Amino acid sequence: MTVSVIRFGGSNCDRDAVRALDALGVDAEIVWHEDALPADTTGVVLPGGFSYGDYLRAGAMAARSPIMDDVRDLADDGVPVLGVCNGAQIGCESKLTPGAFTTNASARFQCEHVNVRVENADTPFTAAYDEGDVLTLPIAHGEGRFEIDDQRYDDLVSEDRVLFRYCDEDGEMSEEANPNGSTGAVAGVLGERDSVAVLMPHPERATLPELGLTDGQGVLEAFA
Repeated sequence: MTVSVIRFGGSNCDRDAVRALDALGVDAEIVWHEDALPADTTGVVLPGGFSYGDYLRAGAMAARSPIMDDVRDLADDGVPVLGVCNGAQIGCESKLTPGAFTTNASARFQCEHVNVRVENADTPFTAAYDEGDVLTLPIAHGEGRFEIDDQRYDDLVSEDRVLFRYCDEDGEMSEEANPNGSTGAVAGVLGERDSVAVLMPHPERATLPELGLTDGQGVLEAFA
C-alpha cells in the first residue's frame, strides 16, 4: 500500500507525517500538489503547515487545487483520508467534512500540548483507543477554532461523528481546557464516511518515542 502525503506550497509537516508512517511500517511518499496522485494510492494525508500562506482563509486556496478533486474521488470510494491542522482546514474547505476552522478565541497563534478525549472509538482512526481515553497531543495553530451551526452540530453528535474533544487531564471539559474556543470543544470530526477524518492536534508529532509522546500512534495506525 502507498499513503500519499500531499505537499502544498507552505506545507511544513509533510516530512513529519512520512517519518511517523514509515516508523509504523506504512509505505508513505510526498506528492506535490501539481502532480497526479500515484495509481497505487491507498491512503491520503493532508498535512499541517501554512498552505498558500493562509491567505483568504486557512486552507481555502489549497482546497481549490486540482489534486483535491482526485482526493474527493478517492474519499468517495472509501480510501482513508486524514487532514491534520492545516490539512483539517483544507478538508473542511473541500467539503470533505462539515464546519470550518476560524481564528482562535485568543486571536493568537498557540503552540502547546493539550489533552483530548476519545469520543468515538468505533472508527478506523480511533480503533486503537477506548471511548473516554485521554490523549496528550501537540497543537500549533492560529485558526483552529472549530465552528459549525447548531443544527449541523447536533447532527454530528447524533451521528457519532465527533472523534475528539478538548479536555483536562481527567477527561473533563471546561472553558480553560478548550484552547481555541471550538464549538463543543471539538478537536476532530469524521466526514460522511468514517474513512475520512480531520483533526486540529498533530498525531504525527506524538508517534515517535524519541519525541517524548506516543499517544498519536493509534490515529496513524488506521493506514496500516
